[in-house]
Amino acid sequence: MSWAEEVEELKRRRKLAKQQGGPEGIAKQHGYGRMTIRERIDTLLDKGSFQEQGKATAVPDYDDDDNFLGFVPANYVLGFGRIDDRRVVVGGEDFTLKGGSPNAAGLRKSIYAEHLAIQYKIPLVRMLEGGGGSVKSSGKRGGSSGGDSVFSEPRFKVIADAMGEVPVVSMAGGAVAGFPAGRMAASHFSVMSADTAQILVAGPKVVERALGVDMTKDELGGAQIHAKSGVVDNVAANETEALMQSRRFLSYLPSSVYQRTPRYPCDDSSERMENDLLDVVPRDSRSVFNMREVIEMIVDLDSFFEMSKDFGRSQIVGLARIDGQPVGILANNNRVYAGAMTAEAAQKYRRFVELCDTFHIPVVNFIDQPGFMIGPEAEKKGTIRYGMAAVAAAAQATIPWCAIQVHKGFGVATAAHYAPNAYVLAWPSVESGALPLEGGVAVAFHREIEAADDPVAKRTEIEERLRAARSPFPRAESFGVHELIDPRETRPTLCQWIDWIQPQLDELKGPVKFSMRP
Repeated sequence: MSWAEEVEELKRRRKLAKQQGGPEGIAKQHGYGRMTIRERIDTLLDKGSFQEQGKATAVPDYDDDDNFLGFVPANYVLGFGRIDDRRVVVGGEDFTLKGGSPNAAGLRKSIYAEHLAIQYKIPLVRMLEGGGGSVKSSGKRGGSSGGDSVFSEPRFKVIADAMGEVPVVSMAGGAVAGFPAGRMAASHFSVMSADTAQILVAGPKVVERALGVDMTKDELGGAQIHAKSGVVDNVAANETEALMQSRRFLSYLPSSVYQRTPRYPCDDSSERMENDLLDVVPRDSRSVFNMREVIEMIVDLDSFFEMSKDFGRSQIVGLARIDGQPVGILANNNRVYAGAMTAEAAQKYRRFVELCDTFHIPVVNFIDQPGFMIGPEAEKKGTIRYGMAAVAAAAQATIPWCAIQVHKGFGVATAAHYAPNAYVLAWPSVESGALPLEGGVAVAFHREIEAADDPVAKRTEIEERLRAARSPFPRAESFGVHELIDPRETRPTLCQWIDWIQPQLDELKGPVKFSMRP
């Protein structure tokens, strides 16, 4: 007896599943300038590496005699693939079917995505587009409309668990609202396409009905909003670039917390010294310089991958390589509020430290910190609370950490730049203390200054006298730093440090006590 008939039926169903929303639905998606989910998967993954899971998952349609008439494919596509020959799990909504709002089959596959990544200990890449649930299904009786059972785990538990075990990347190629928007935020790296994507708690019609505010999707949650809101890490010009950024982000991370961070061959000399570093920091402490250029001159060539550039702009965060070893980069941007830690910068800082700690990525921290942001707006935003969360994240970090004192280091905010057992390097240009001289002198010596015949000259004289006492040389003499170095020696010194920490990185595996949360 042969099973040929059933096998032919299986082939037919698999073919139907790949038709998605049919030629009309696919054409409509392309008309919006957006890829289909299967096109996104093919763009992201190494060629020919996709292995779909649940090919025949669907919502079937039978007649009264139980004869199979056809089915609507699950509108969530899920499977394994490879990125740079490393295994990953990929999944995303099929917007050509019900606008990505999950049908019963699609919902089950969607929920399974995080489970699959955790089970196999490999990264998860989500390609999000859709509006989550619909009120159309909430009014039905029987079946699954009653919701999950009382003994079911909260749906977001596995999403939170995944963030503590495997790299999670989310890419928005179209409108993302409701539950998918929550998934977007619950990621280690999130990127949206500037020309096609929006991210919304609720869409324009819901907002208008609830609040009487009439706005478009772009006005509510377009790229120009979320580049600055902190909801996404990066904005890409288009879907293809967003997917390439997803690939690049994963190249710095291990496949899970149970593996050590990778190290790659490096053809950039570990002895390279850039002469421009010698005069990059101006002698006038109130003048600015380009910290991004400093970073680029020290890390492996073309390896710096910045994240969240337009959110919390006084703080720079990103991934790079030093002598082939992926590292997390933290740096103050003195061109914005002199590098002061704002509420937004503190949130960005904390999340990034937790990302590096979760995946055991060593940190290199370039310090030019004048303190927490001050003033009425800073107080309204609760800067000190968010700032102390950043300090706590650094204080409880378990990773190798190198702190490079570049320019300024004042106040409590400076504590966020030193993890336990940090390797501390100082440039001759560094100045540190409880407060910046300009503000501190005005407070501590106000009577003497006011009594002087020339208050401005008196204040300047006091500032210069105290500035001489803030030289880094006494700290180096008393072993207050590990090394006081020529700025040009920074790369060679860091490359030596990278070699020293390799045994630690071999041992740093498994979940940490405080993993990254959204």
